[in-house]
Amino acid sequence: MAEVSIEKLATDIGTTVERLVQQFKSAGITKVAGAQVTEDEKRQLLDFLSKQHGGTGAEAPKRMTLQRKTTSTLSVGKSKSVNVEVRKKRTYVKRTDVEEAKIAEEEAKRLAEEQQAKLEAEQKAAEAAKKAAEEKAKKAAEAKAKADAERAQRAEEAKKAAEARQAEETQLSPEEKAEQEKIQAEAEKLRKTQEEETQRKLEEEAKKAAEDAKKLAEENSRRWKEEEERRKKEEAKEVHVHSNRYAQEAEDVDDIKSERGGRRRKKSKKNAGSELKHAFNKPAKAVERIVKLGETITVGELGSKLAIKATEVIKTLMKMGEMVTINHVLDQETAVLVVEEMGHKYELVNDNALEDELIADVTGGDKAGRAPVVTIMGHVDHGKTSLLDYIRRAKVADGEAGGITQHIGAYSVETDNGRIAFLDTPGHAAFTAMRARGATATDIVILVVAADDGVMPQTKEAVQHSKAAGVPLIVAVNKIDKEAADLDRVKTELSQIEVISEEWGGEHQFVNVSAKTGQGVDELLEAINLQAEVLDLQAVPTGPAKGIVIESRLDKGRGPVASVLIQEGELKAGDIMLCGEEYGRIRAMRDENGKDVKLAGPSTPVEILGLSGVPMAGENALVVQDERKAREVATKRHTKQREVKLAKQQKAKLENMFANMEAGDVSELNVVLKADVQGSIQAISDSLTKLSTDEVKVNIVGSGVGGITETDASLAAASSAIVVGFNVRADASARKIVETEEIDLRYYSIIYQLIDEVKQAMSGMLAPEFKQEIIGLAEVRDVFKSPKIGAIAGCMVTEGVVKRSNPIRVLRENVVIYEGELESLRRFKDDVQEVRNGVECGIGVKNYNDVKAGDQIEVFEIVEVKREL
Repeated sequence: MAEVSIEKLATDIGTTVERLVQQFKSAGITKVAGAQVTEDEKRQLLDFLSKQHGGTGAEAPKRMTLQRKTTSTLSVGKSKSVNVEVRKKRTYVKRTDVEEAKIAEEEAKRLAEEQQAKLEAEQKAAEAAKKAAEEKAKKAAEAKAKADAERAQRAEEAKKAAEARQAEETQLSPEEKAEQEKIQAEAEKLRKTQEEETQRKLEEEAKKAAEDAKKLAEENSRRWKEEEERRKKEEAKEVHVHSNRYAQEAEDVDDIKSERGGRRRKKSKKNAGSELKHAFNKPAKAVERIVKLGETITVGELGSKLAIKATEVIKTLMKMGEMVTINHVLDQETAVLVVEEMGHKYELVNDNALEDELIADVTGGDKAGRAPVVTIMGHVDHGKTSLLDYIRRAKVADGEAGGITQHIGAYSVETDNGRIAFLDTPGHAAFTAMRARGATATDIVILVVAADDGVMPQTKEAVQHSKAAGVPLIVAVNKIDKEAADLDRVKTELSQIEVISEEWGGEHQFVNVSAKTGQGVDELLEAINLQAEVLDLQAVPTGPAKGIVIESRLDKGRGPVASVLIQEGELKAGDIMLCGEEYGRIRAMRDENGKDVKLAGPSTPVEILGLSGVPMAGENALVVQDERKAREVATKRHTKQREVKLAKQQKAKLENMFANMEAGDVSELNVVLKADVQGSIQAISDSLTKLSTDEVKVNIVGSGVGGITETDASLAAASSAIVVGFNVRADASARKIVETEEIDLRYYSIIYQLIDEVKQAMSGMLAPEFKQEIIGLAEVRDVFKSPKIGAIAGCMVTEGVVKRSNPIRVLRENVVIYEGELESLRRFKDDVQEVRNGVECGIGVKNYNDVKAGDQIEVFEIVEVKREL
């Protein structure tokens, strides 16, 4: 190998030039930076370094020195720390083969001596155990021998005693002999018992001693085996440690443990991850599920049935253009599309299976004739209730507020030609739903038209309801006793809405009546019976009852009360009735006069008590046999109704979200509505909701049947609502909250007064309109220049008044060229506030100097106009 420079050699061996020069100097070779190094000089330096580490130069070194430096940081306060550096130096000496063999021999000898000592100790323990067992057995044998000697001695004594007794017996009488024999038998029995007990105890002690000796021997054997295994492990460990000449690995491990304070090494994340892996393989084929879908289902429930997260269902719906949340209620059609989109199958389920089962349980029977159900309809204040009063010989209209019927009344009237069930409906515009409900539950409709008033809006609506329900119509022309009565006008107006009398070739019966005098009432009843015969009305008179809820309310003393018209079957106290979302066992039945009814057949209206709540008017009523099933159906209907209501709310929120953002804030009139019957709530709610406009919205935050309670008042206070009571009043606790919170509480008994006042309240919430009103007009005749103000228009007021504080417009050829305000208004040299028609003045327009002769200056003011609905 060629010579190399000292810098190149230092770079190759990884040291500095100064250190290498110093090592050459120690080896007796003088070198300087930049000098060349020969092969002999390299070998000489290597031999010197080898001798420094215990070698002879020609062979490997026998000594190795290792240095270690560790640095740790100690925290001595919240923000202070100290670095501690620990340096360790350790020298390892290589042993010769002779030394290694000697050490191995000594180790083997030491292990043999330890093994011999252990064996001797175990033998001594075994001998001691054996000796103890022998001593125990010896003691047991001695105890047995001693017991045998005692028994022999007792036997000898007994023998002597027997001989003595025998000698005595020869002198004893027979009775004494018998007594003596008895005593001897007892003594012999006692002796045998004692001997058996002693023998049993000795045997148990001997057995126990043998078991103890056996256990001790087993324990010694087990210990010997454990010691043998431990010794073998230690020998293998010692051989493993000493097989390495320098023992570096073991000692390094010891150093690392001592430096780290014995802390365990953490497993690498790679190894930890591999241990946590499981052997589950993803299915190669997607799982296809069959989902059962009812009429409605929420997004969360659909996700559960598909065994996926709800977020996946939401993503799918978003792709389909539907923005939904996890609680959004989906209809059946949407759910089917989602399931098909996600690659699954569906099965449509009938949610009404339980209801169908209940209805199927109601068996039919033979039909028989029944009384007709007649509904009296017509415009408000045309005399419907008064006509019914005359027929019933009662005064119903006197009891209604304002003489207006505001409930559906159901009455059963006995006439000369048989029984007739009458339904009296309200005529006010707000009670559209009530009239529609009355038309569907009836057989014949009597349309009452006032002879002096003719056909009115609700008259037309009643005709539409009767035609929609397919019910025959009888026209009763009322108030014929009045001077202004015009029968031909009534017939003409009714013919225009396709209600043509029989006299004019039509199919509708016309009867002229007077509710006041009773004229024509008998003819009206005959017309009803004639129409009933034509219809041939029949129903099943026996079996479970079916009907319809005409009206319902909450009575403070009796609880929920429902007016039910029985259509089929017979109803009696104790029957279980299902009415929409409510059910219950009937506790009592009453007729329209408040008298108890034992049995109610077809076409009979009754009031029933005992339902779980106030049913909705118009619901079907059904008698069932199983109360548990009735409860299940009622609960299911309630849940379904709640879901439908929730779906409507969500739909309204989604549809109106952007419209509300564009329109800005919409004023809301919050209302808490309480009424005496369910039908009134429906009518008032519909009427108030129809009053809503784009700017003012009626929001019914709470409604219910019954008096105004503390809960209603609290709800009104929380939602800043007004409380409206229709034929109900607030209790003491509610009145206290109303006074404290200053809630607007209003009572009404006539529906149109309620609607009118709410309409006025909403008008006050409308944003006012501002109208511009021209109050004066001035014509510019000439223009003057002022150094202070600028252009001054010399004007003649031609119309109205020019006021200084009002805004103006500058017109040129009837086109607005500037809009602003007056800066000055002068009459000669004086500042004035206003100038009237026909007077000259000087006008200075603020921030505008382009006024020309011939221009017109228009003065106007902004007037606030109060808006009304």
